[in-house]
Amino acid sequence: MSASLLLDDARALVERMRGRSVLVVGDLMIDEWIWGTVSRISPEAPVPVVAVSNHSFTLGGAGNVANNLRALGAGVSFAALVGDDDFGERVRTLLREEEILTDGIFTASDRPTTRKTRVVAHNQQVVRADWESTQQASADDRARAAAFVRERAKRVDAVIFSDYAKGFLSRDVVEAALGCPVVVADPKPSNMAIFHGVTCVAPNVHETMEATGIAIEDHASLDEAGLRLLERTGGRHVVVTRGEHGMSLFSRESARLDVPSVARTVYDVSGAGDTVVAVLGLALAAGTPIEHAVQLANFAAGAVVEKLGTATASPDEILALVAHER
Repeated sequence: MSASLLLDDARALVERMRGRSVLVVGDLMIDEWIWGTVSRISPEAPVPVVAVSNHSFTLGGAGNVANNLRALGAGVSFAALVGDDDFGERVRTLLREEEILTDGIFTASDRPTTRKTRVVAHNQQVVRADWESTQQASADDRARAAAFVRERAKRVDAVIFSDYAKGFLSRDVVEAALGCPVVVADPKPSNMAIFHGVTCVAPNVHETMEATGIAIEDHASLDEAGLRLLERTGGRHVVVTRGEHGMSLFSRESARLDVPSVARTVYDVSGAGDTVVAVLGLALAAGTPIEHAVQLANFAAGAVVEKLGTATASPDEILALVAHER
């Protein structure tokens, strides 16, 4: 497909994507940021002393998928677990501020809200502390989530699963969504079996190698791994994100499609996978061919990696990059 044709298609597709409704299901987290400067080493231990100048919270994990969807003009609802703590309420507040529906955010009594605390000094991360549980969610919590997903999936255009292996996602929750376009972001190899039958999985190269046991070293091994994963998931498509090498699409209907990276400058790859899956999910929700969806997602990833930190891509930024590549 030529770039000029993609530009024409991209404009129309972005408009069709706007206003689509998507349910995000997955491991929702809160990112806590402590910002400051370092001017001395602690007398208590050989560690820097950070003089704190700012303290903020953002949505993390599956929350970044939702942020990307909102940036693209989608209506978003969420299914997730949070703890019975102050951070669970803070998560709900952050979601409401982004106009994301929170009626599927359930409180679990046996686990904390997943929180990643990062101390950053002089734009460099000094340390990260994690509060989390990776134990499987209780049968009651899984049943509540599955019932919600089953009902909400009937009223949305697509479902996106975001998997960080924190114990929330299970086969019964996934099965509840089948029947509409279902896309999985960066599925953890240990969880791959629960996603059998979804429309599309979008692992990175490392996850693909771990899930298939195939070392991807050349085009032949890439082909072998992608086709094996396609067979294993039983879905229609596998999109392998390959960093600076772009993306590769494997489909039951056609031969492998390689889409080269379009990033002009790479500052930070954080969250690029969330951007990719948000565009894939929205594009499939709008009824676009998977080949167009992958190419648009590749441009969106190119726009995101040109920014520092976990970021989102607006429709204008994506289309500007498409135009630049003509």
